[in-house]
Amino acid sequence: MDGGRTVNTMVQQRKSTQRERLLAGMVAVANRGGYAAASVSAIIAEAGVSRPTFYDYFADRDDCFLAAIADAHQRLLDTVGEEVRGRPPQEASAAAVEAIVAFASAEPARARFLMSEAMAGGPRALDARDQGIAELAAVIEEALVGVAGELAAPDLEHQILLGGIYRILATRLRRGEPAISKLTDELLAWIKTYERPVCEHRWRMLVPGPPAPPSPFVPDVPIQDMPGALPPGRPRISEEQIAENHRLRILYATTLMAERKGYTATRVADITKLARVDGHVFYRLFADKQDAFMSVHEIGFQAVMDVISKAFFAGTDWPHRSWEAGRALTQLLEVNPLVAHIGFVEAHAVGPAAVQRVEDSHIAFMFFLQEGLVYHSQPVPPSRLAMEAIITSIFEIVYRQSRVEGKPEVASMLPHITHLWLTPFLGPPEADEFIDEQLKAA
Repeated sequence: MDGGRTVNTMVQQRKSTQRERLLAGMVAVANRGGYAAASVSAIIAEAGVSRPTFYDYFADRDDCFLAAIADAHQRLLDTVGEEVRGRPPQEASAAAVEAIVAFASAEPARARFLMSEAMAGGPRALDARDQGIAELAAVIEEALVGVAGELAAPDLEHQILLGGIYRILATRLRRGEPAISKLTDELLAWIKTYERPVCEHRWRMLVPGPPAPPSPFVPDVPIQDMPGALPPGRPRISEEQIAENHRLRILYATTLMAERKGYTATRVADITKLARVDGHVFYRLFADKQDAFMSVHEIGFQAVMDVISKAFFAGTDWPHRSWEAGRALTQLLEVNPLVAHIGFVEAHAVGPAAVQRVEDSHIAFMFFLQEGLVYHSQPVPPSRLAMEAIITSIFEIVYRQSRVEGKPEVASMLPHITHLWLTPFLGPPEADEFIDEQLKAA
């Protein structure tokens, strides 16, 4: 009897070890070559197990991918839960951020997979990533329930805070930066700028705000609209005009397919069918699917920067310039949801070049924050890392709204975005007073 139990225990241990090797293999392969490179062949080669063994544990590579996300998240959740429970409840936000940075420092491969590569795995992987962040945020919120009203804690929506932290860490983990733990102090200083008595909190729920008046800088015609078909017979139409019409139709179809199926599942044949052009036309204009997606991303980015730059410089002072830029940005993305989707949801799936473009856009948005360093009224101005955290948190808001089924409510997030943007420079009372003035005027 004892011998049978011993054999069963050994079998269970062997199976557990094989599964862990496969999960580790998935993490290593995806980190090295991205989601697209994470084939079953590559995973089993990395793990050193047979193909039949792989299918003993997972239905396919996506099943393994999701299991690896769940495994990494559970390890992080355990770490965060332990840290939060060991600290005063009003420090729950800080404790969670410390634990996440410590996890990324101690487990860089798993952290990179969870915070970066998971975003390339399609809708189910994004759901798993977002659900994991929601569970971490729930740990913080549960701790804050027991906090006395007069005690101070950061007035932030915690899923947005943690999503922004994920993005900051993902950038550094992809670069292989060794000193991840050194980010802790600056991030804690940043979230501290949002502290106020718990009884005065107003931003811990992402509740849509009232609509602002239409920005005069948002084009009347959505930039995502598909051009019409060429007239029969093509009278007086040059070859250049024909090629441009084909190019715009392909770009529109690419954008629409990204929203319908996602980058990974979209084929060139899907794009050409929707655009009503043949494959020869597509390949005369674009090298491949990735080239078409990158072109869409670049057009969207340039349109966004053009609109918000004009709106920003129309303001009277930095807070008003920031409000006008935010109003134009959120309204532009709301009336162009396909552009928002490909820029904020699908970019990671397109590949390293698109991810780098997203990170470059962080630097571009930093320009609009720089004036705040002169305008700030707080004892210590935000650090460069704090400004990056502001931008990544705003990106997280747009990303989440872009994933909502139906019409996204990006424009209604303007008060939340302004709170994230202004508070580290002005302090909570002055930032809230400014936001309320704008809403009242609207």
